[in-house]
Amino acid sequence: MSDHLTRSVLKAPGFWGGLAVRAFTRSWGRDVMLYTGGVSFFALLAVFPAIAILIGFYKLGLSISEVSAQAAALSDLLPQAAQTIFQDEITRLTNASARTVSAQSAFALIVGAYAAHRGFKALLAGLNLIHDETEPHGFFKFNLLAFFVAVFAFALFTIVSGAVVTARILAHTASSTAEQFGGGLMPLDAFLPALGLVVGLTLLYRYAMSHSSRVAWLPAITGGLVATLMSVISSWLCAIYVEQIAPLGATYGSVGAVVVLLIWLSWNINAIFYGGAFATEMEIAAEAEATSGTPPTAQADVVDLSERRASRRSRP
Repeated sequence: MSDHLTRSVLKAPGFWGGLAVRAFTRSWGRDVMLYTGGVSFFALLAVFPAIAILIGFYKLGLSISEVSAQAAALSDLLPQAAQTIFQDEITRLTNASARTVSAQSAFALIVGAYAAHRGFKALLAGLNLIHDETEPHGFFKFNLLAFFVAVFAFALFTIVSGAVVTARILAHTASSTAEQFGGGLMPLDAFLPALGLVVGLTLLYRYAMSHSSRVAWLPAITGGLVATLMSVISSWLCAIYVEQIAPLGATYGSVGAVVVLLIWLSWNINAIFYGGAFATEMEIAAEAEATSGTPPTAQADVVDLSERRASRRSRP
């Protein structure tokens, strides 16, 4: 699709509002919820093996206190109600021997790799559907793409968490400077994860959402920004919902924290799909302007699962 959107179109009254509505219809009005459930399940299955793997890596070169600080930075990314089970697992692993952690990390690598690979396959399949990809990737290409996306996401998550800890260490060691400038580096605790998410989602939309052609940079960046903003808002609303409006401990008991984590994951995955839909609608608007000179005003027809299955059955 075209990468051409003039400034007059971008500044036109109602352009961004109409784009947001069409993106909402695209991401919520069909079978994307099936992929949301699949990604949420496999993400929940992969999160604890990922903790074991990260703690195993950290204990190779860090002290116990440094490992605890690194782990605390990871737990801060989760909603307050779900941090309990996360922090309990971190405490258990940081206090365990290096041999025990290494053995558990080796087993976790198998379980986590399987769950992460399946989860990213579901994520990519959902983005392909949102982007109206009528022909799916080949079997080997699709699995290889999901593998590389999972490895990149894990590496980016590790880098961001390390950067958060580094910012905290610098803030504590330069306390006088922090007082002088009103907080110093501490706002980086919130800024760095958001920046990492923008970068990761932009590259995801750019290189993995479409296999026929790459998504243009402007829609990819805009989609990444929109998805990150929605993710932040979703996390905030999730915290309000589960802690003030509907405390889940009374209903789910000891598994309430797991339910909170699952809700948080599903809301954030919906944000990722919405960002992909937003980028897709920007591409459609760019193509419409390039061909007719005006952006689209109505929702374009999209490919859903039933149509895709029917087209496969009709092939000789």
